[in-house]
Amino acid sequence: MNEYIKLAIWVAVIGAAFAFSWRKGYITALSIYVQETREELRKCSWPSTDELKGSTGVVLVAIALLGGYTLGVDLFLTFFVKAITAS
Repeated sequence: MNEYIKLAIWVAVIGAAFAFSWRKGYITALSIYVQETREELRKCSWPSTDELKGSTGVVLVAIALLGGYTLGVDLFLTFFVKAITAS
C-alpha cells in the first residue's frame, strides 16, 4: 500500500507541474520552439557521405598534429625547466 501512496504523490506532483506549465504557456512555447527548429533544420544543406568522410579525416589529422605538437612542446619545456632547476 505504501508504494501506491508514493505513486499517487508523484502523479499529483507531475500533474501539478504540467498544469502550471500549461497555464503559464511554457508548453506552447516549447512546442513552437520545436516546430521552428524543425523548419530551420529542413533549410540546412547536409553534407554527402563522401564529404563527411573527407571532413572527418581532416579533423582526425588536425587533432593528431595538434596533439603531437602539444606533446613535443610539453616535453621540451619539462626538460628545459628540469635542466634550469637542477643546476
